[in-house]
Amino acid sequence: MKYIVDTDNLNDKLISKFKVGDKLYLYGKVYTARDQAHRRLYEILNSKKELPICLKNKVIYYTGPTPKRKNSVIGACGPTTSSRMDLYTPALVDAGLKMLVGKGRRSKEVIRKLKRKKGVYVIAPAGCGAYLSTKILKSKAIAFKDLGAEAIFELEIKDFPVIVCIDSRGNYLYK
Repeated sequence: MKYIVDTDNLNDKLISKFKVGDKLYLYGKVYTARDQAHRRLYEILNSKKELPICLKNKVIYYTGPTPKRKNSVIGACGPTTSSRMDLYTPALVDAGLKMLVGKGRRSKEVIRKLKRKKGVYVIAPAGCGAYLSTKILKSKAIAFKDLGAEAIFELEIKDFPVIVCIDSRGNYLYK
């Protein structure tokens, strides 16, 4: 199946429609976060403090955009290897995160957590950072700005192509 998905209106009912292999075209807002941002979010959650962003029903895209090019919103913005975030992902899903965007395999713990919390992991085309950057309409650093490219950015996207890799029932594309 093919779906056009408004990331600003994610909910369990919508996510339950997606099956492994489905093609989604995302539009709306997503947050970026890589290794260091994940570590910081995890530490904040463990200290019972308030996060700098609300994760309830939100999307995190595992990317660190390159510097902005002339006449563009952002530099290349391709997915990074998702398994590097596996240590932190279950806690973020518990905090309300609904969709993870990246590339590559995930741990059994992440698969179990997504199934339990009715979340979904989708993969973006690897090696296509320049192309994917054309799907980004706006970009703004909103947290951990000292991390540079690994800061948390809020992106507004349109027609952003992904494939469901882990659905909310725990089915896994790589099995």
